[in-house]
Amino acid sequence: MARRRRRRKDGSPWAIVGIIGLMAFVFLSVAGYAMLKIRAGEAVALDDDLCPATGPVSVRAILLDLTDPISEITQVDLKRQFERTVSEIEVGGLLEVYALTDEEGKLTRTYRGCNPGDGATADPWTSNPRKKQQRWEEAFNKPLQDLSESIGSGSESKHSPILAGIQRIVIESFSAGKLEGASKQLYVASDMMENTDAFSIYKSGADYEAFRKSAARDKFRTPLDDTEVKFWAFQREAAAKVKDLPEFWAAWVKANRGDLVGYERLAGIE
Repeated sequence: MARRRRRRKDGSPWAIVGIIGLMAFVFLSVAGYAMLKIRAGEAVALDDDLCPATGPVSVRAILLDLTDPISEITQVDLKRQFERTVSEIEVGGLLEVYALTDEEGKLTRTYRGCNPGDGATADPWTSNPRKKQQRWEEAFNKPLQDLSESIGSGSESKHSPILAGIQRIVIESFSAGKLEGASKQLYVASDMMENTDAFSIYKSGADYEAFRKSAARDKFRTPLDDTEVKFWAFQREAAAKVKDLPEFWAAWVKANRGDLVGYERLAGIE
C-alpha cells in the first residue's frame, strides 16, 4: 500500500517575509500620509494681503513726511533706515507705508502687506519652495525695493499735519480687531515741525505747555497704548533753531500712553 504523502501547510519562508514586508509598507504609507496631512493642516492660511487669516503676528507702519524738500544725503539715510526696518519684519508680520499730505488727516497708502516667508521658510514636504520664493519676491520684496528707490525729495507745502497723520494710522489700522495682541510699531520720518491751524511749532516753538493749551491737544489725541514709536528726524536749518524739539515729541508720546523707543536725527541738513 502506497504511503500517503503529508501535505505542507504553508509555502516557503519567503512568503511569510513577503507578507510581513507588505504589512510594514502599508503601515508606513498610512503613517506617512497621516503625518503629511497633519503638517499640511498646520500650514497657515493667508488672506489677500498674504497675512495669516487669523491676523498678522505684528504690525509696523511707516509714515513718510515729504511735504518739504530734504537733502540728497538725508534721502540716502532714510532709504537705509527704511530697508533695515523692512528686513526685520518677521513672517506673518504686516507692513503699511503711508505718505503724509498737507491735508489734515489725509494720507496716501503706498504699500500694505504681510511677509509671507521666502523659499527658505517653505516645508519641502508640504509646499513648493520655488513657488513660495516667487510669491515673496513679487508680493513683498520687489514692491518694497521699488518703494525704497522711489523715496525722494518733496515739494514745499503750506502745512505739515504730522499729528493728524499719526492719529489716522492708529485709529484706522492699529485698532483693527485682528491686530489685538499683536506687537505694534510706528515709524515717523519727518522734520517733526508740526504745522497746522490748531498748532504750529513755527509759531509757538516746541513748547509743550503751549500745545496743551491749544485746540490741537484734544483734536489730535491718539491712543498709543502698547505701541512703540520711533522718529527719524530730518534736519532743517529752521528746525535746528527750535529748542527742545525731541523733548516735545517725547512728551506727546508719553501723554498719549505710547512707548518712545527712539528719536534719531538723520544725516544731512536742508
